[in-house]
Amino acid sequence: MTTFVDRVEIHVVAGNGGHGCASVHREKYKPLGGPDGGDGGRGGDVVLVVDQDVTTLLEYHHRPHRKATNGKPGGGSHRTGATGEDLVLPVPDGTVVLDADGQPLADLVGVGTRYVAGQGGRGGLGNEALASPRRKAPGFALLGEPGEERNIVLELKTVADVALVGFPSAGKSSLISVLSAAKPKIADYPFTTLVPNLGVVTAGSTVYTVADVPGLIPGASEGKGLGLEFLRHVERCSVLVHVLDCATLEPGRDPLTDLDVIEEELAMYGGLGDRPRLVVLNKTDIPEGQDLAEIVRPDLEARGLRVFEVSAVSRQGLRELSFALGGLVTEAREARPKEESTRIVIRPKAVNDAGFTVTAEGEGFFRVRGEKPERWVRQTDFANAEAVGYLADRLNRLGVENELIKQGAREGDGVAIGGDDDAVVFDFEPAMVGGAEMLGRRGEDHRMEEPRPAVQRRRERDARRRDGGQDSAQQEFEKFDPFE
Repeated sequence: MTTFVDRVEIHVVAGNGGHGCASVHREKYKPLGGPDGGDGGRGGDVVLVVDQDVTTLLEYHHRPHRKATNGKPGGGSHRTGATGEDLVLPVPDGTVVLDADGQPLADLVGVGTRYVAGQGGRGGLGNEALASPRRKAPGFALLGEPGEERNIVLELKTVADVALVGFPSAGKSSLISVLSAAKPKIADYPFTTLVPNLGVVTAGSTVYTVADVPGLIPGASEGKGLGLEFLRHVERCSVLVHVLDCATLEPGRDPLTDLDVIEEELAMYGGLGDRPRLVVLNKTDIPEGQDLAEIVRPDLEARGLRVFEVSAVSRQGLRELSFALGGLVTEAREARPKEESTRIVIRPKAVNDAGFTVTAEGEGFFRVRGEKPERWVRQTDFANAEAVGYLADRLNRLGVENELIKQGAREGDGVAIGGDDDAVVFDFEPAMVGGAEMLGRRGEDHRMEEPRPAVQRRRERDARRRDGGQDSAQQEFEKFDPFE
């Protein structure tokens, strides 16, 4: 059973952000020293990092579920919660990251390349950060955001300069074993090679890598044999080498037919038409193989192909072949853009994006979707009236109520913020502005305001006594307005 895995689907969960803290500073002779609740810590990210010591995705085949640590909640006395630890997942060089729908997210090439597969949730703000001139002593804090959770697909595409392609038992493994120090499995039966083998070849001052791709057969691009599983490993190679068996005993097989079949499969797979090709006529140490090579060589050269007659047993023609490959690799490297490296797909937002959308769903029901509204809902503690008022203020400033009115929402209609699974539903009130402002004033503490001078308080008290003659304490009680 092979231990090589080049495609896996994993489930990553980033860490949740810690909750903010609602706290009021207290000390002797200063019972209400102001809000001092700290922010929650950020959740840990899930990060993919290219590691030169990792050559397979086997580890994620056995353990597909990965989760980072959560951030810690904030505390009083301005203490911020600890940040969650990032979860670093090593992957092989040449790993492609796809989403669950098969859309590319990142192409990781080069040791040390990083990609954040799951973003950690932001920590909630403490009441110290929420304090303002209008809301001096908030009695609430924001909740931490949940970390990003999603399924991603990892595909390994071998990073090599030269790819050896051909039918099973054409001698590709034998050829790479004598060109380099690679030690692939070699046997006299088809499909001996079940995984791509890599070898490093030195030709003068040029050092390049050669990949031995498992044997291809007719229909490989459609899933027959092992071709569909490993054709992706040819995509990154700069040069393709057709290894043709000149000593095959199978009926209906000859070098020209094998070449046409493999070229057809490469064309059906797509994206490989611009790669330079070489043809290797292998097993010419056998007399019948040498005779067949001399017969087909003129036809191959007439197609514009460079042909090399080699033998992995006698090592005939290997030096010429290695230097020819080195020259093609050098040309490909010089033509390659200097800045070519990791490719990360970025999808920017439209310039006229309002940050949310309002959609009518049936009679008297509307749904609000958007990054900001949904995030604010997740951060709100609905058991706290002040926190609900703060949410109403934020939604109103964003323009959600105005858009609902434009869409035809009326009093009593249902409004949901979020998706079907985690939506918050409430009844729409056109006077939400007033309600938001009223709730927004909650959290104000008049005891936090600067006291009036003692002389001014004494003069006001004497004036009230002269006017009404009531007890000063009773007058103070009747004139107190908690929402002044």
